[in-house]
Amino acid sequence: MSETKGKKLIEVALPLDKINEACVREKSIRHGHPSTLHLWWARRPLAAARAVIWASLVDDPSSHPEQFPTETAQEKERNRLFKILEKLVVWENSCDEQVLHAAKEEIMKSTGGNPPALLDPFCGGGAIPLEAQRLGLKAYASDLNPIPVMINKAMIEIPPLFQDQKPVHPGSSQLNVYQGNAGLAEDVEYYANWMRDEAYKRIGYLYPKATIRNGGGGGEEKATVIAWIWARTVKCPNPACQSEIPLVHSFNLSKKKGHECHIHLDIDHSTHPASITYTIESGLVEGTKEGTVSRQGAVCPVCGEPIDFPYLREEGKQHHLGATLMAIVADGPNGRIYLPATEEHVQASECERPEEAPDGPLPVNPRNFNTPIYGLDHYANLFTSRQLVALTTFSALVQEAQQKAEQDALAAGRGDDGIPLEKLGKGAKAYGQAIGVYLACIVDKATNLWTSLASWMNDRGAFRETFSRQAIPMVWDYAEANPFSDAGGNFLQFSKRVSDVIKDFPSTTNCQAVQWDATQDISLRNIMVSTDPPYYDNIAYADLSDFFYVWMRQSLRTTYPDLFATMLTPKTPELIASPYRFDGSKVKAKQHFEDGMLQTCRNIFQYARPDIPVTIYYAFKQSDARETDGTASSGWETMLSAIIKAGFVITGTWPLKTESTGRAISQGANALASSIVIVCRKPDGARPDILRKDFVDILHGELKDALTKLQSSNIAPVDLAQSIIGPGIAVYSRYRKVLAADGSAISVRDALKMINAVYAEIIKVTSFGPEADFCLILYEQNGFNDMRFGEADVLARSKNTAVDKMAKEGLVDSAKGIVRLKTREELSAFSPHSENLWLITQQVVQACEKNGYAGTAAIFSQLNGAQTDQVKKMCYRLYKIADSKGWSKDGQAYNAVIAGWDAMAHEAAQLKQQKNQAVQGTLGF
Repeated sequence: MSETKGKKLIEVALPLDKINEACVREKSIRHGHPSTLHLWWARRPLAAARAVIWASLVDDPSSHPEQFPTETAQEKERNRLFKILEKLVVWENSCDEQVLHAAKEEIMKSTGGNPPALLDPFCGGGAIPLEAQRLGLKAYASDLNPIPVMINKAMIEIPPLFQDQKPVHPGSSQLNVYQGNAGLAEDVEYYANWMRDEAYKRIGYLYPKATIRNGGGGGEEKATVIAWIWARTVKCPNPACQSEIPLVHSFNLSKKKGHECHIHLDIDHSTHPASITYTIESGLVEGTKEGTVSRQGAVCPVCGEPIDFPYLREEGKQHHLGATLMAIVADGPNGRIYLPATEEHVQASECERPEEAPDGPLPVNPRNFNTPIYGLDHYANLFTSRQLVALTTFSALVQEAQQKAEQDALAAGRGDDGIPLEKLGKGAKAYGQAIGVYLACIVDKATNLWTSLASWMNDRGAFRETFSRQAIPMVWDYAEANPFSDAGGNFLQFSKRVSDVIKDFPSTTNCQAVQWDATQDISLRNIMVSTDPPYYDNIAYADLSDFFYVWMRQSLRTTYPDLFATMLTPKTPELIASPYRFDGSKVKAKQHFEDGMLQTCRNIFQYARPDIPVTIYYAFKQSDARETDGTASSGWETMLSAIIKAGFVITGTWPLKTESTGRAISQGANALASSIVIVCRKPDGARPDILRKDFVDILHGELKDALTKLQSSNIAPVDLAQSIIGPGIAVYSRYRKVLAADGSAISVRDALKMINAVYAEIIKVTSFGPEADFCLILYEQNGFNDMRFGEADVLARSKNTAVDKMAKEGLVDSAKGIVRLKTREELSAFSPHSENLWLITQQVVQACEKNGYAGTAAIFSQLNGAQTDQVKKMCYRLYKIADSKGWSKDGQAYNAVIAGWDAMAHEAAQLKQQKNQAVQGTLGF
């Protein structure tokens, strides 16, 4: 083992813009991406994991002064390393042998030919172990939850066992050479197709085709159904009505231009209660008649009676909610067609619920689970009877396909060593079980769409899956997919995605995935650790994953009996601060998380190799608790306290973008766009104490430099307050204690408040000119509300300007002794000759709100570099003010501008280029 304690690249510098660019782009990659193997929540981008691991292993040039004695020489070498890293993070280079070879060479050079193994004790979706394996490291992936353990087994443990082997299925092409996982992927696709064909023989009758009546000639033809559109129903509470009414979010079936259509309700009042039938009409329904359910409750389409949610909840708990088929989506000769429901299709759906369907109670967790309050309190309740029949059929076929693959492997000459896959066997038995693992993943992918919680997206003509977010919400009108269609939601679509992703899994390094509680010592030593731990109480992983676990257990409990020994996933030891598991006690939940995270970090301290930094990802919006003297966060405080108390010194922090630039705009929310990677090490020796005053002085200097670097990287304002904590807490962790005047040690929580206070002071220092500074302070003190002229005049004089001057410039309204800052909507149109930074900034924000990045780019193209830099700084400042005041809408607007800064600057540069070319054209060049 190398004894050097020189700095690694990640502790000095990174090509952050290129890494972030790759991370953002990766969010739009679906085909062949490992995330398509199986759903998991809050995955980190592969580009980020790959960059962090590589930069943690490769020496910074400053560690070798004998080779690079000058700063110039070090910078030159650093730029060479950057070029390798910039190629390495590009998605298309994920399997490029030349790029990977260059990266591995640098790892070998920096580790003396002895690279460490890597452990991720919270492996989750597997990005970190997978990228460690891709870089040639032996990876250990562990997790308490069986679902991520299986995901990681499928990604890093199983492929190397069957590397470069030919497929075994009958009729395979038997090419001379099958490289990597090509043979395994081909077999998975073959046996998935076999499952589909067998399932159709057994249950195909439940999915009849739709009848299309041709115009004119009166003939008929059959069309494959893509989806059945259902609505839950409830009896109207009005005693004079009592009609069974549909609960529908939107009656519009298609909003696509030229293909608009909707479901029309034909109400027959001649009977009591009135009856409703459904027809399909062209055009759209708008306004209050678009649906019968809104955020306020429901309304009876027969009598107009308002229906509140308590009534719906009680009816659901009494099992009085029904369902009605409203429409059919079919694959017509010229594309999608929308047809009315028929009795044939209603009867086809009416089958018995299978006894072998797996089940289990849903947790009483209102933050993430909404269905139990409507009576859907067991996992089986989330599916229609037909869906349960389909899923149990396919789940049973996993076992049959596994046995078939084993027999075919024996016939193909694989031999049987008798060692099961669980014990890393490589014979026919293990191979059949390996095929079963991937087939079980395909069934799990199907469960995400084959539920009564999947809905129809009428703007796209496609299904919205159950887990469109990290929760199980109540869905009123749902779309039932046809497993045997050729459109979205069919079984073969899922199998193709899984087989495609298998092909690109690295298979040259043997790795291992195990079930393990991170608070327990896994007995590894002198390794590197990189991990993405749970974020306090953000995601209830175990509760959510039970949705998949009950089905995966049904498919794989004989293959991995120990892993699937329990009916549901382990809950009590899970490291999240969820009060509902502690009888609603936030204190006990917090204590559970703190104790567990501290013990985990102490374990990591024992595992870690001293010459290689530990990296920990964290993404938690840190302003969850406000106090008069600063801002603190339970999530941040707990994580940072655990790292420091375990003995680590923080040597670096990096904000890595994990969301697309348009996300904050499209969702209208201040969602975090970045994860913070905390870089830490075992200390070289004893750490000194420092006085509070000296600590604050150092904070001012280092945070000012850090803030400049972060803003130059276009970190969104919502992320900036989180990102700035890293450099601040790095200063704090250098010392054994930061001592207050009375000699007591300052806690991490107090240090966080001090860091936020220093950050707030620094961000206020920038002057934007007298008028802009006046508008800033007026905004901070009063928003866009009225202020007495005398008070405003005092503020104006303090900034060396006058209220009358700003009234003439159109920045404020001033009349009858009252002054008010004008809103963005009231300001004059943008003028390229304006020099007032307040006016320019508000016009930029207004353009972004109204016309997106294109409208903002039009203004950017008319500004000089100094002006755009000042606009960016003002947006940061304004966001800080809005966030501290709780003005969420304003905060979202300022955040959106910075989040899309790169995109807007790029479009502005193109506009400038087009203008220059046009000018040259008029001059005859």
